[in-house]
Amino acid sequence: MTKSEFVAKLAEKLGSSKSQAEHCYTAMEAALAEALREEGKISLVGIATFEIKTRSARTGRNPATGEVVEIPEKKVVSIKPTKGLTKAVLG
Repeated sequence: MTKSEFVAKLAEKLGSSKSQAEHCYTAMEAALAEALREEGKISLVGIATFEIKTRSARTGRNPATGEVVEIPEKKVVSIKPTKGLTKAVLG
């Protein structure tokens, strides 16, 4: 599903216009990013937990050449869905 398809579905569920739903989507995206930067972890009850984690440096291999390469440490966003969401989606 694309962002525009999701916004259309959100507008339908809210009974609002697509522009209002897109405004809600954009505001939530910005608030989520800001809160993650500030707090490092956010729990949205009934949806998911978002957390910034550090992926350790490691040795990898270039699949094209077979050359050994060092992959540096980096930060990633981890998303863990709640049991309720998982059950609602998978039944």
